[in-house]
Amino acid sequence: MLENDKVRIWHITLAPGETQPLHHHGLAYVVVAVQGAKNVIHTAAGERIDVEEKTGAVVFREPGQTHMLTNAGDTVYIGRIIELKTGFDRA
Repeated sequence: MLENDKVRIWHITLAPGETQPLHHHGLAYVVVAVQGAKNVIHTAAGERIDVEEKTGAVVFREPGQTHMLTNAGDTVYIGRIIELKTGFDRA
């Protein structure tokens, strides 16, 4: 959606049952749930994290995680990911 020397902003949409491929977050980032859903995070280390992202919720995440995100609910998930390019070390 937007990229400059300070941030990169992504838009994601996941239909019920849809999964993002395995990916790595090398930058600290903020997640904004534009339309919330019940999601499951599967980490590269084999951990399962059940997350209910409510519409309007905002979460900060440290860099370094490698995971897949699956919409485990029955509503479409819409989110914005704001990666912070400055002020944090890359993992």
